Amino acid sequence: MDRDLVALLGFLGMFALMALRVPIGIAMGIAGVAGFAGLSGLKPGLNLLANVPLSVVTDYNLSVIPMFILMGAFASRSGMSTELFAAGRAWLGHLRGGLAMASVAACAGFAAINGSSVATAATMAQVALPEMRRAGYHPGLSAGLVAAGGTLGIMIPPSVILVLYGIMTETDITRLFAAGLIPGLLAVAFYFGVVQFIGWRRPDVMPRGQAHGWRERLASLRSLWAVLLLFVFVLGGIYGGLFTVEEAAGIGAAGTLLIGLARGRLGWAGIRAALIDTLRVSSAIMMIVIGAFLFGYFLTITQFTQKAVGFLVGLPIGPYGVLALIMLGYFVLGAIMDELAMILLTVPIVFPAMMQLGFDPVWFGVIIVMAVTFGMICPPVGINVFVINSIARDITLGRIYRGTMPFIAVDLVRLVILCAFPAISLWLPGLIR
Repeated sequence: MDRDLVALLGFLGMFALMALRVPIGIAMGIAGVAGFAGLSGLKPGLNLLANVPLSVVTDYNLSVIPMFILMGAFASRSGMSTELFAAGRAWLGHLRGGLAMASVAACAGFAAINGSSVATAATMAQVALPEMRRAGYHPGLSAGLVAAGGTLGIMIPPSVILVLYGIMTETDITRLFAAGLIPGLLAVAFYFGVVQFIGWRRPDVMPRGQAHGWRERLASLRSLWAVLLLFVFVLGGIYGGLFTVEEAAGIGAAGTLLIGLARGRLGWAGIRAALIDTLRVSSAIMMIVIGAFLFGYFLTITQFTQKAVGFLVGLPIGPYGVLALIMLGYFVLGAIMDELAMILLTVPIVFPAMMQLGFDPVWFGVIIVMAVTFGMICPPVGINVFVINSIARDITLGRIYRGTMPFIAVDLVRLVILCAFPAISLWLPGLIR
């Protein structure tokens, strides 16, 4: 059978399984093993199934993922997210839309000690959403803002998605972390602007909050020492050459545990819950990684990857035309797949093409991460939206999706700006020697 036809059937089979609500990792794994066995024989296919999962779960480089997730789980269980929101409320709450801006600021702060978008959205939904609703904010808009704010978790370092991209493309993860910082802060500024604009046009959906005195504002900052210490220690250690990214993840998780114990905020029940949360999220991620590797081996023997790269490079639309086409593809995939699956499935195809077209690998890492964030808050999948809906069940999915639309619009503007001015992403990595 023609290998191109087999590759097409593999993709169709994978998407059909996803449509039947088979978990994405399992769908990719089934399609990959079946396709590999169809071309190479049953025994090689079974050998692939036996060897790939073991090699993935024992890969030292991937150990950074559960450690950063554990760090975020300990931080959440020890109340650091609540302290971040309280500080934002004390400084911004008196402004129109102040609680909304405090929520965005808290999402950014929590993202600095947590590498997961879903965890950021879920945590801040429990902390910020009830406060905004009590203050009279529009429920759908508030939920949409928290869902969009959660996407900061995969842009502001440390970021699980940037780690996976770095491992897959052999790009320096420390440079990727540096490259994500300014775009992440730019997102915070843009979200602030959206909140202010909506508050100006529709003051009834974003009322002013209570003003806080300077004593209370300064007191709120004193409670942030733990978050600041972790951020400086982990990233400072990486960029200061004290330890590797993998070591930093483990040290950060242990440091968060010790801080939580020392402050009396983390008991046995909290530790147990954090470990269970980490195991659940890490297992889901590893399942997707295993499935993507199995499907990747199948694509390799069909030579689909090489042909796709040649096709993209040969398009008569120029490098930025190819980039625009790839971004459009990510927007479409975001409607049916989550961000991990998109990264793992597409990077082996689009990354070589982008390098042949002369793009910088660090800059492209930031661009591709921004592209997959749209899928996290866009219909019909929008995993962050589903997370918010599971916490606030009285707010329908449709209302949350409508609430995300203004933030998706400014994210598109930010993506265009970063494509037009790569120096925004590359300035900080350029300082690293």
